[in-house]
Amino acid sequence: MAGMGAGALALPYASFGSPVEAERLLEQMLDAKDKKILADVALNTTKSLGATYTDVRIGRYLNQFVTTRERKVQGITNTESFGVGIRVIANGTWGFAATNSVTPDGIKKAAERAVIIAKANSKFQTAPVVLAPTPAYGEVSWQTPITKNGFEVPVKDKVDLLLAANAKALEKGANFVNSQIFLVNEQKYFASSEGSYIDQDIYRIFPNIGVTMVDRATGSFKNRSGFGTPMGMGYEYLDGRAEDKLASPGGVTLYGKSYDIIEDAANAAEQAKQMIAAKSVEPGKYDLVLEPSHLWLTIHESVGHPTELDRVLGYEANYAGTSFLTMDKWQSKKFNFGSKIVNVVADKMQPGSLGAVGYDDEGVKCKSWDLIKDGILVNYQAIRDQVGMLGQKESHGCCYSQSWADVQFQRMPNVSLQPGKERLTPQQMIAGVEKGIYIVKEGSFSIDQQRYNFQFGGVLFFEIKNGQIAGMLKDVAYQANTQEFWNSCAQICDERDYRLGGAFNDGKGQPGQSNAVSHGSATARFNGVNVINTARTI
Repeated sequence: MAGMGAGALALPYASFGSPVEAERLLEQMLDAKDKKILADVALNTTKSLGATYTDVRIGRYLNQFVTTRERKVQGITNTESFGVGIRVIANGTWGFAATNSVTPDGIKKAAERAVIIAKANSKFQTAPVVLAPTPAYGEVSWQTPITKNGFEVPVKDKVDLLLAANAKALEKGANFVNSQIFLVNEQKYFASSEGSYIDQDIYRIFPNIGVTMVDRATGSFKNRSGFGTPMGMGYEYLDGRAEDKLASPGGVTLYGKSYDIIEDAANAAEQAKQMIAAKSVEPGKYDLVLEPSHLWLTIHESVGHPTELDRVLGYEANYAGTSFLTMDKWQSKKFNFGSKIVNVVADKMQPGSLGAVGYDDEGVKCKSWDLIKDGILVNYQAIRDQVGMLGQKESHGCCYSQSWADVQFQRMPNVSLQPGKERLTPQQMIAGVEKGIYIVKEGSFSIDQQRYNFQFGGVLFFEIKNGQIAGMLKDVAYQANTQEFWNSCAQICDERDYRLGGAFNDGKGQPGQSNAVSHGSATARFNGVNVINTARTI
């Protein structure tokens, strides 16, 4: 599974020494002045040893998992990781070292190791590392704009909410139900020899529910996963505000900037019943109407990964392979990636997104940029030591490390399909479809190592006949290649329908790291796509 399951939740959790030491160190983490003093120890040490560039990341990473099943609590887990990562350039070569001894002496020793490693590596370096310039920002800070800190909400309140959702699904006839709330807080301090001292406090939340319905007469069953989306928000995401709900074609309640997990649990049980009784799809060519909770994964796999420059160059192939979007296609300035209405933007600032930060892990101020413009490939995703290969002078600001203990490298920002420019609702789009399928929520997928040939499933499928929803289908998957698929994009709904999807666990690298990323879109139509029946065998 390319970058999703295989690298799932590969999160590092370091341990402290004594409880007294842990308490003292955590107190230091709360004070930006103390962080600067500690960072300067590393910066001064590496400079004295001949490093020409240094960055220091002091990080405290908090995670909380609350998990329930039916009427019972399955687990409550809190993790905490605290330490320092130091990256240097010496003799034109990268070196990296990390420590969980967050003291002047511990940091000094790690800084020395980083320089030693860089100098040892330089014996094999064929060309010096060249960094694109970035301004010195001095002392600045950034925080996810939350209104309710989930870590301050009593665990009892979270358990009560999940059990209430479970009870609602059971009341509606569900045989099994699982629910979770996953909270993340990254407290990251970055300092560099170029003069930046950046303090960031980042929050993410992922509530989810899974409902299973069993048909005891036939022994068949169906799972309906929840419509909660992981978001770069606080606990306010679980407020379930009425104005954030959308009634989609097929009678499915969808959610935007907040999520009602209890309502979704009830809907999930009802829809799981319908899934069992649904008609099995007839294979053939269909016009697909893809809802954002489904389309985000197709964007991730077929646009996000192949536009990572290290994959394009063959420097990276773990989890997701390389890329068919080779440099000659970009250099031609006319490679037809998709139809003229396809515009895809990379963005590290979008409010509510999983990738939203003020500055990346190289101290670059984040921004947005075009990847696909009017259907043409116009750029890639690249960081400070890569953009020179594109003839560009400014990093895209998409460097990330999953923890202080791992070296930062190029990671996917939020990559999103832009809404259509003409006013168009999903209902109006469906009204123009003669033979099609409306697909909601991501499901299974498969894609080759060049990110070209693929197959995607989903959760809910609705047949479209002569502009009307004609009932639920099952056993649906569609197949295409990336260029063919995106060139079949015929319509995109306007910004009123735009929503985010995403994942906490996009895997990349070796050793593997995990990255949280969002992908936005409005509902989009793709004409003449090949659909197979996943239940049929030859």
